[in-house]
Amino acid sequence: MAGAIASRMSFSSLKRKQPKTFTVRIATMDAEMEFSCEVKWKGKDLFDLVCRTLGLRETWFFGLQYTIKDTVAWLKMDKKVLDHDVPTEEPKTFHFLAKFYPENAEEELVQEITQHLFFLQVKKQILDEKIYCPPEASVLLASYAVQAKYGDYDPNVHKRGFLAQEELLPKRVINLYQMTPEMWEERITAWYAEHRGRARDEAEMEYLKIAQDLEMYGVNYFAIRNKKGTELLLGVDALGLHIYDPDNRLTPKISFPWNEIRNISYSDKEFTIKPLDKKIDVFKFNSSKLRVNKLILQLCIGNHDLFMRRRKADSLEVQQMKAQAREEKARKQMERQRLAREKQMREEAERTRDELERRLMQLKEEATMANEALMRSEETADLLAEKAQITEEEAKLLAQKAAEAEQEMQRIKATAIRTEEEKRLMEQKVLEAEMLALKMAEESERRAKEADQLKQDLQEARESERRAKQKLLEITSKSSYTQSMNSSTTALPTDLPSFNLISESLSFDFKDTDMKRLSMEIEKEKVEYMEKSKHLQEQLNELKTEIEALKLKERETALDILHNENASRGNSKHNTIKKPQAQGRRPICI
Repeated sequence: MAGAIASRMSFSSLKRKQPKTFTVRIATMDAEMEFSCEVKWKGKDLFDLVCRTLGLRETWFFGLQYTIKDTVAWLKMDKKVLDHDVPTEEPKTFHFLAKFYPENAEEELVQEITQHLFFLQVKKQILDEKIYCPPEASVLLASYAVQAKYGDYDPNVHKRGFLAQEELLPKRVINLYQMTPEMWEERITAWYAEHRGRARDEAEMEYLKIAQDLEMYGVNYFAIRNKKGTELLLGVDALGLHIYDPDNRLTPKISFPWNEIRNISYSDKEFTIKPLDKKIDVFKFNSSKLRVNKLILQLCIGNHDLFMRRRKADSLEVQQMKAQAREEKARKQMERQRLAREKQMREEAERTRDELERRLMQLKEEATMANEALMRSEETADLLAEKAQITEEEAKLLAQKAAEAEQEMQRIKATAIRTEEEKRLMEQKVLEAEMLALKMAEESERRAKEADQLKQDLQEARESERRAKQKLLEITSKSSYTQSMNSSTTALPTDLPSFNLISESLSFDFKDTDMKRLSMEIEKEKVEYMEKSKHLQEQLNELKTEIEALKLKERETALDILHNENASRGNSKHNTIKKPQAQGRRPICI
C-alpha cells in the first residue's frame, strides 16, 4: 500500500513538473509557421526561435507585430508573451515584419533572406498603395518583380498573356490610364527583357534600390495635434522625424534628422522633441492614445540606434557576415559564369548538330534524286535498246522485200510479152516495180541510219548511267562521313561533366588577388550603375511621355498631383529632408 501511495505521489509530481504550453502562429510575407511555446517564454525567446527557423541573422530590422483594438503593436523582447494584450484564443497570431528600414538597402542588407523579406514587404506596400509610386516607376518595379519570379525572358515560354493573373501594378495606376491589360503587359515585358542575366536576389535588390527613393518608403505615419490643436501627421523613418500636412504625405513641412535631436520624451499623451540646437524651440504635440505614444517612442529609439550604428565601424559579426556575403556573391558569380559558358557550349553544339542534320538531310535528298535519275537512265537505255533492235529487224525485212522485188522485176523482164497490151501492162508493172524498189531502198537506208543513231543514243545513255552510279557512290561516302561527324558532335554535351570537374577544382581563396579583383569589379559596377541610372531616368521619362496621352486627368489622386508638383520643382525625397535643416536656425512655427 505504501508503494502504491509513493507511485501516485511521483506521478503527480511529474505531472506538476510538465511545463504548460500555448500555440503561436507566425505569418511571414510568404509563409506561415506554428510553434508550441512555454508559458514562461518572453518575447525574445519566441523572436529568436523564428529567426533561427528562417536562418536570419540580421535580426535588428525585424519584429513580431500584432493588433490591439485597431492599433498596431510590437512584441516586447523583455516581456513575457502572454503578458502582452493579445487575444486569449489559440493559436495566437503574430506577423514577422520589418520594423526598421535601412537607409541604403544595397550596403546594409547582407543576407539573401533579409533582402527577400524586405522585397516582399515593400512590394506589398506599393501594391496596397501604402507607399506612393508614380506610374512609370511602377512599371519598372513590376519588370524587376517579374524577373525575380520567372528568371530570364524567353519569348518561346513567356508568350502573350503570361502575366494576366499577376498582380504587378497598383490599382490607382491601372485606373489612371485608358490602357488595356495587354498594353500594360507589353510595356512591362519590354523592360523585363532588358534584365536578362540577373539572378533572383539581384532583381530583388534592384527593386529595393528604386523603391527606397520613394517619398513614403519606410515612413510610419501617426495622427497628431500641435499646441494650437492643428491636425498634423508625424512621420518616423530611418533619417529622422518629419511633420506633414494630413493631405500631403510626400513633402514634410519640417524635418528633424536624428543627429539634430537632443531628447525625445512623452508624458501621458503629450510628446516632446528637443532639438540639439538650443536656439530652436522645443516641438510638442499630442497623440490620440497613450499606446500610440509608446509605439512612437519605440520606433524613435530603434531608428536612432540604427542611425548612430551606421555611422560607426561595423561590429565583428557584421564584418564576418559581409565577408561571407562577398565570398558567396563571388562564388555565385563564378558559378553563373560557368553555367553561362556551359550553356553557350551546349547551344553551339546544338547549332552544329542542327547544321549537320540539315546537311545530312540535304545529302539524303541529293542521293534520292540521283537514284531516281539513275533509274530513269536505266529505263531510257532499255527502251532505246529495244527500239534499236526493232528498227534493225525492220531494216532487214525491208532489205529482204527489196531483194524479192528485184527478183520479181527480173522475172517479169525475162517473160515474153506476146501482145502489145501485155507489153504495155508489163512495162507499167515494171515501172511500178522499179519505183517500189527505189522507195524500199530509200526506206531501208533511212532505217539503217535510224538504227545507227539509236546505237549512239544507247551508248550515251550507258555513259550517263555510269556517271550517275559514280555520283551516287560519292554521295554515299559523304553521308557516312557526315554521320560520323554528327555522332562526334552530339557527344559534346556528354563531355561537359569533365568541364564541371575542371571548374570544381578551381580555388576559392579570396584573401589576396581574388579580393583585389573583386574590389575592382565592384568599382566598375558602381560606374556602370551610374551610367545605368542615367539611362534608367531617360527610360522612365520616355515611358511617362508615351503614356501621358492616355491619362485620365479627372482620376488623378491628391498624391498624383503633389508628386507631379514636386517633380516639376525638382524636389526629391532626399533634398526635401535637407531643406528644413538649412532653415533650422529660426523658430519652428507649424
